[in-house]
Formats: sequence, C-alpha cells, structure tokens
Amino acid sequence: MKIDGPFYAQMSGAADEAKRLAAIGYDGVYSLEGSWDPFFPLALASEHEPSLDIATGIAVAFPRNPSHIAYQAWDLQTFSKGKFSLGIGSQIKPHIEKRFGLEFNPAAARMREYILAVKAFFDCWQNGSTLDFQGKFYRHTLMTPMFNPGPNPYGVPPILLGALGPKMTEVAGEVADGLIVHPFNSMPFLENHALPAVRRGLEKSGRGFDDFTLQVNAIIITGETEAEYLAAEKSVKGLLGFYASTPAYIPPMDAVGLGDLQPIMNRLSKEGKWDELGSYVNDEFVDAFCTRGKPEEIAGKLKAKYGAYADRLAIYAPYAAPDEMWKKIISELKSS
Repeated sequence: MKIDGPFYAQMSGAADEAKRLAAIGYDGVYSLEGSWDPFFPLALASEHEPSLDIATGIAVAFPRNPSHIAYQAWDLQTFSKGKFSLGIGSQIKPHIEKRFGLEFNPAAARMREYILAVKAFFDCWQNGSTLDFQGKFYRHTLMTPMFNPGPNPYGVPPILLGALGPKMTEVAGEVADGLIVHPFNSMPFLENHALPAVRRGLEKSGRGFDDFTLQVNAIIITGETEAEYLAAEKSVKGLLGFYASTPAYIPPMDAVGLGDLQPIMNRLSKEGKWDELGSYVNDEFVDAFCTRGKPEEIAGKLKAKYGAYADRLAIYAPYAAPDEMWKKIISELKSS
C-alpha cells in the first residue's frame, strides 16, 4: 500500500511543498481542483522531487475536452518519467451547469464515453491506431502527424475516476484503471456499495481487481496535545458538515443511517449558515467517516480499516500539524 499526501500548492510554492511532503515520507502527491489549476503545480513537484508519484485527485473532466486532457496527461507522464496518474471526476451538477455553463446529465454515460475518448487518443499515439472515436457526446476522428506526440517512452498514463454514486462507480470498474474513493466514505458504504459497483464494472470489461487500482481517501483526526486534537476535530467537523450539505453525498450517509440529517444540512447551506454545519456533526457521525485517535494509534487503525482494500491510501487532514508527527505515522504505515 502506497501512501499519498494532499498537494495544496500553487505554482509559487509547489517546489518547496513537494520537497516537504517527500521528506515526510509520502510516496506520491495528489492535487485538488480548487481555486487554482491542478496540473501546473504537479510539473514543478516532479521537477524538484522526481521520486514522488504525481496525480490529479481530481481534475474536473467535463469542462475540458478529452483531447485537451489527453495532451496534458501525456506531457506530465513524459516529464515525470512515468510517475503520473490522471485522476478525473464529474463534479456535481450545480457546478457543471452554473459555474462552467455545460450540460451534466447523463453524468455516468457521459463520463464513460469521456474516458474511452481519452483512451482513444492514447491508443492512437502509443500504438499508431487510427483515431476514430464517434460517440454520442464526443467525436474525435482527425489526427495528423503535426499533432501526434508519438509513443510515450514511459507508457500510457493510467486513468483513475473519482466516483461516489453507484452508476459512476460502475463506470470506473468498466473503463477506468482505478477508483478514487471519495474522502466522504464509511466502511459500510465502501464494502456494501462502492466495491460491489466496481466489481460489476470489472465484470463488464472482463477484468478483476488485480487489474485495477483502488485509492482510498482517509479523513484523519489527531494531534499531539489536547488543544491540537480539538482544533483538528473542529476543522474536520466543518468539512463533514460541508460534504453533508450536498444532496449528491446522501448515499454514504444513508449507508450509516444518517441520511435524514442531509436535508437539514442542505437547508442551512442554502441559508448561508456554513458556520453552523459542523455543530450538527456528532461523535457517531465523526466515527463513521473518520479515523481518529492519538498519533501513535493512527497507523494501526488505518491498516486495520483499509489494509485489505487500498492499493494507495490518500491522507486527508485539513488542519495544521507538525511534520514530524506525520513522518512517524507514515513510517509506521509503511512498516510490515
């Protein structure tokens, strides 16, 4: 199991942040698409810390044409000498329609075709096949020598799909190379919903889990002192409240009997009462969606929880904590 860390870095700080995360002991870093581009900082991370695997985790797919994202992935795969993974996701409907001004539905069918279109570019460049992808949502039928980068000496970059709903998760199993399990997950949701959906998709493509990467995002609450722990808990409760306010995230809440809380959280978000969301997140909620404890307990709890499933474990801890604390946790996670 490889351990990945969140790469919250703009271009100006990307080199130093990559070095810091490598020194902590992470095997790779994943960038998030927030208020800056998820691709550009990864190039600097790879340049200044080439030992790290790099990945978008995730880049929003639909606003980018499959041809654009294929070129970006190809370039990063070449530049990183084969250490890049293309992590993409659909985002939620309001963002696609209201922020990007694009059509969203049918999201799962659109994403399935999107990934196949990107792979058509990869196959054309790597194997010399004719680019002839003609689908309902995307059509790519022209590739002249001037625009063909040719075979990638480090191989085709894998495509991992961030998914939460059953249809999108099944698409990951059918056409992607891996699944990025959303941080807002619980063991009942993972075992009873996400993994069966992946299995259905893999069966459609004639593959098994040996041909598939499962990256699990784990929200962690810990701290070396009581004050640090409470600060971490407060930060995470706010994060969980934010996730819970989104209707698309009802399935993991239903899986642990907390679905009735979602309409309340959604109403608060529409009223602009974002600061109140965390107050509705009680211990039952936290325990369902997080791994928490003293620093010396975290690695053992993560191994027990995710060791049987995760090929890559992505740490998600949205609060300040000493690097030395994380260094010890990562070292213990990597020990047998």
